[in-house]
Amino acid sequence: MTSFSATTAEQDPHYIQARPSLIAKMRKADLLVCSGADLEIGWLPILLRKSGNSKVQPGQKGYFMSSKMVKLLDKPIILDRSMGDVHAAGNPHIQLDPRRVAIVAKKLSKRLQKIDPAHSKEYQSKLVDFKTRWKKATKKWQKQSNDIRGKSIIVQHNSWVYLQQWLKLNKVAELEPKPGVPPSSRHLSSLLKQMQNTPADIIIYSTYQDPKAAHWLSSKTGIHAIALPSTVNNNETLFQWMDRLIQLLKDNMQ
Repeated sequence: MTSFSATTAEQDPHYIQARPSLIAKMRKADLLVCSGADLEIGWLPILLRKSGNSKVQPGQKGYFMSSKMVKLLDKPIILDRSMGDVHAAGNPHIQLDPRRVAIVAKKLSKRLQKIDPAHSKEYQSKLVDFKTRWKKATKKWQKQSNDIRGKSIIVQHNSWVYLQQWLKLNKVAELEPKPGVPPSSRHLSSLLKQMQNTPADIIIYSTYQDPKAAHWLSSKTGIHAIALPSTVNNNETLFQWMDRLIQLLKDNMQ
């Protein structure tokens, strides 16, 4: 079974164009795998509708939403549009916690076996291999991150909550005044005053986000601002991506 990614690490997954090439890929797909929790709400429904592929429609075996397989954080108690771009089901950026990745991998393997039973043993074997290597790597990452646990961070968008929980990082502020709302001068000024009393150790933004606000606050406070990859690059494995992510954090929070 071959795979195709609709997004890259340099794209905001909230805003992807439903291009004709993506629609063509969707028409031929046996399985659709997404983060879910409305992360793709702006473009996935269009792909599903225009593809006309019954295999990957909601409720079918070929429709797999990763967020449905794990417990989500940041599920809002009250929903109000004035709160900004809030995900009703919870925070969808689950790939930033290796423990949740392991759970999704197991569920995805079972789904593949249902869709392609002729290769069931192969999927089972590959899952065992992945779980063994992933468990070993997760222990390594946890050990490598011991010296950054408890560090205080400022984030541009609230997409790092699973990384925060896993590594026990302390988020003290967000550059966005509300989720999905660009940083305003007024909000940045208030953060500058806040940092004078309770400075953070690092400012984090995703590689696809505009770095202007992060660099402005960095220049005023001396707090290092860093772009982190929120997912894998082309031709990069999950292991390589997480290695790079942990190393970037370590190098910039010493």
